[in-house]
Amino acid sequence: MSSRGLSGGILPLDALTRADREIVGAKAAALGELARSGFPVPEGFVVTGGPDEAVSEADRMLGGVPVAVRSSALAEDLADASFAGQYDTVLDVRGPDALLAAVSRVRQSATGTRVRAYRAARAATEPSGIAILVQRMLAPEAAGVAFTANPVTGDRREVVITAGRGLGERVVAGETMGDEWVVREGQPTCRRSVEQAIDAGQAAAIAGLARRVAAHFGTPQDVEWAIERGRLYLLQARPMTALPEPADWTPPSPGYWMRSFRLGEWLPEPMTPLFRDWLLERIEAGYLHGMRETAGAAVPFRYAAINGWYYTAPPGVWSIPGTFLGALIQSRGRVLRVLVNGLLRPSSQPEVADRALLRELARHWREQLLPRYRQLVAEGERRVETASPVQLEAMIDTVGWLAGEYLWSLAIVGGSAWKMEGCLARFLRRQTPSEPAGGVQLLLRGLPGTDLAVPAHAVQSVDWYWPTAGETESRQDRPDSTLEERRRRLAAERERAEAACRQALADRPAALARFEVLLAAARRYAGLREEQARWFTLAWPLLRRYALRLGEAARATGIVDRPDDVFFLCRAELRSQSGFQDTVARRRAEWERQRRLIAPLTIGKPPRLLERSLTAVVEAVRTGGRPPDGAIVGQPASPGRASGPVRVVRDVADFDRFQQGDVLVAQATVPAWTPLFGRAAAVVTDGGTLAAHASLVAREYGIPAVVGTTDATTRLRDGQEVVVDGSAGTVTTLQL
Repeated sequence: MSSRGLSGGILPLDALTRADREIVGAKAAALGELARSGFPVPEGFVVTGGPDEAVSEADRMLGGVPVAVRSSALAEDLADASFAGQYDTVLDVRGPDALLAAVSRVRQSATGTRVRAYRAARAATEPSGIAILVQRMLAPEAAGVAFTANPVTGDRREVVITAGRGLGERVVAGETMGDEWVVREGQPTCRRSVEQAIDAGQAAAIAGLARRVAAHFGTPQDVEWAIERGRLYLLQARPMTALPEPADWTPPSPGYWMRSFRLGEWLPEPMTPLFRDWLLERIEAGYLHGMRETAGAAVPFRYAAINGWYYTAPPGVWSIPGTFLGALIQSRGRVLRVLVNGLLRPSSQPEVADRALLRELARHWREQLLPRYRQLVAEGERRVETASPVQLEAMIDTVGWLAGEYLWSLAIVGGSAWKMEGCLARFLRRQTPSEPAGGVQLLLRGLPGTDLAVPAHAVQSVDWYWPTAGETESRQDRPDSTLEERRRRLAAERERAEAACRQALADRPAALARFEVLLAAARRYAGLREEQARWFTLAWPLLRRYALRLGEAARATGIVDRPDDVFFLCRAELRSQSGFQDTVARRRAEWERQRRLIAPLTIGKPPRLLERSLTAVVEAVRTGGRPPDGAIVGQPASPGRASGPVRVVRDVADFDRFQQGDVLVAQATVPAWTPLFGRAAAVVTDGGTLAAHASLVAREYGIPAVVGTTDATTRLRDGQEVVVDGSAGTVTTLQL
């Protein structure tokens, strides 16, 4: 320690620097250096030893004001572990006797069970010892924490602030969720408003202070702060631990890239290497084949793995005119027929699109494509256990290709449903003085013929790494005994909404006739979309078994240790004669890291026509005014309002934790998750669209749903009380 005339085991805080860490601990040393550097740190001192008289004298030097007594252990606030919350803290200590007692209590907590357990888990060479930090006690209007990098994404451009009214201990101890602000490039955004503890100007000031601390120490910081009588104070600063490396979401080429488009709706997580390298390629090839069969030519879709996540860039005459013109010439005009009647007219003239193209394609799906798909799967199931590795590879190629052709049919036929829904919503908004209570979606739920039973081929993801519903039957719910009652209630609500619309249009026969046409089209294609989606993954139990058979062969030859390691190989590596154990371990770790990322729903600027089309449908369905400050905003997927505790569900392993009345929060939901809807109060997803599984099934269960929020799974946490407004597309938090 440098010579500064400090003695008696009582050290003034503003006399310390980082060099004193091994005497006073990292917490006090950091605060001392910041105080010496002009940061707004409340005055105080550190007790490393010394007689009682010295402690009392130091207290008198502070003017006898109330003080906070905290630990500053040598093992606290290290770069690789914060050790936070292991020692006692005593607040609002008044007078020398109380101060001596508080110092003794904090010192004794160093021998408590929590600390012993922590030390047992740490290296034996870790430094030990404890100093006591004493500072003037603040009476703050607001307090909280600030991270100078996003702790979830690792983004160093964002400061994430949690704020609560009064003492910061409420936030740190988890007694309140607090408000959440994100400050990016100086611009504050309120992401959760529970207590209205601070305003935008204060959030910007807190972020500025935190960034100056990070710049001083040269590393991202976890900062505690407080505001007393309008003045901002710095209470603690320590290095952020376990901070992920920032992810770069730059696509491989310019354009507009979408995560929940086409196959992305079925991929709620990053892709495993074998899926990305093999099955995805076969599905995409089959998709283009289906397009050629329909349109006479194929316009390729660009797709890519960005940090492991599937993204695709929709083509169009605006972005790749040469490609489109070539396809138009090659198809002798058939591409234009598909473009007009498959993509454009469903949004404005659904009955014309139906007559000109879609009805024919729906008939082809039902009478030819689906039977051919079923037959191929049945033949594959008879051969799977006896096929050689070479035969298994050929069978995967064939089945994957046909699944891709099926996906094209689902995209062009079932994909028209959301456009027709938007068309109906815009019509009602123009023609009726008030929309049906609950919005246009009330007219499209509780429809007869909807099958909500979960088939064995239902998937969590089309990435074949994940088990299908048939493999996880022990985790599935018993049949929902209330489903028929729900259906009767929804049917009655639908009929009342229909009657209200007809009554509102009764004096305008032409408008009433138009309503009937649009309603019939929207309902027909909503049913088709769900039926097509139900059978899309028919081949997945078989495809997964193919892959695991190849994994068994790879284990037998020493390429991998376990059959399911095969999902972390590439196709060419299956034929190798050497082991890939280290490669598998590295790729698994990378995939797990990618799973924790917040993948943006879109990257780049959308073409103007596409943006108008997508926005118009969502806004036509949305009801209500401006979202409340701090609300999570997504797409209004199923009408109604409901409240309940959040339950974040990552995969099937979390199903058993989900309780009646919970709000299901997930990255996305797919058919294997349907049993949870019978218990859920509402559904919120990061990804998805109005046509996503969560949207359609939530409507059939009569529960609110908000999809396409981007990051609800990271902004909400288990047990947090929220209100989900599926008509407005918002999620708001409640004060605990």
